[in-house]
Amino acid sequence: MFPINFDQSGLAERLYPFAETRNILDIRVGILTLREKWAWLLKDGTSNTAASVTIPANLIPTQKLVNQILSGQFRAESGVPSDRRIEYPWHIFQFNDSAIREDYEVISRSRISAVIPETVQVTRSTRIFIEEGATLSHCALNAETGPIYIGKNAHVMEGAYIRGPFALCEGAVVKMGSRVYGATTVGPYSVVGGEIKNSVIFGYSNKAHDGYLGDSVIGEWCNLGAGTTNSNVSNNAGNVSVWSPASNGYVVAGNKCGLFMGDYSRSAINTSFNTGTVVGISCNVFGEGLSPKHIPPFSWGMSPIARYEFEKAIRDIANWKKMKNQSLSETEIQQLKIIFDRI
Repeated sequence: MFPINFDQSGLAERLYPFAETRNILDIRVGILTLREKWAWLLKDGTSNTAASVTIPANLIPTQKLVNQILSGQFRAESGVPSDRRIEYPWHIFQFNDSAIREDYEVISRSRISAVIPETVQVTRSTRIFIEEGATLSHCALNAETGPIYIGKNAHVMEGAYIRGPFALCEGAVVKMGSRVYGATTVGPYSVVGGEIKNSVIFGYSNKAHDGYLGDSVIGEWCNLGAGTTNSNVSNNAGNVSVWSPASNGYVVAGNKCGLFMGDYSRSAINTSFNTGTVVGISCNVFGEGLSPKHIPPFSWGMSPIARYEFEKAIRDIANWKKMKNQSLSETEIQQLKIIFDRI
């Protein structure tokens, strides 16, 4: 494959909390992660040059860019458009609409969708792609507003209403009576229910019950307790500021911004998240009233916030992983210990 160097310098703090526990290339926006997008776009290409190029790791690639790289016409000094770079976590949901549409075209090109079951109410079936092993029954799919992708072995239960653009990745589940608006991505083996709008949920996480999730990004191995809801608009309809370690303060994210939850974090039933809340990794969030705007890693509760004991945090993460037939590796434990020790 053509050699590409991915530059991650200066990105980890701006993409907190999601870059704490993963390579920038493993951030999901649209149907695919950034790494998967490059693999899809490069798989049929042949390079005309042996020279390597350096690309920002937070760049959302396009076929045009890949063609320029493969033909040797790409010039790093020319730069890349800022609206193709995930500079802050809110860009993940802000770019998700266009990213789903682009990924859909790449994945479905020259392929035939599985048959849509007769019990499914469909609008614009030509913009719906269903992978092998997916199961759907007595639900409604409306692709008039954007494409809908249903991944391998995914399951949409009866009574679910889904509007595109929407992506349900491999093994993920939409529960009965769910209401899902675009542009929403449900990552591999995640489970969702209730009302969701313009959000990205990474793999192995649960928002399985009633409650609202909007303009938000949820990491891996997270669990939102029943009734958990986030605010995504300020009462004065003004700009929402989000805490960022890159600036050691708050950065304006636009007038709609919900919840950013790092990997391995959870909320108790009926938790109410403030507008533009950032939750670090491995937090157990519970308490009365609206959440603080920033809940640091390894937090226990929210008013007041105590420190989550490391051994208990590891025990609890391992228990959650067992529920999806996974285990916590020694590498993951060491990574979490590094983060815990620097708090």
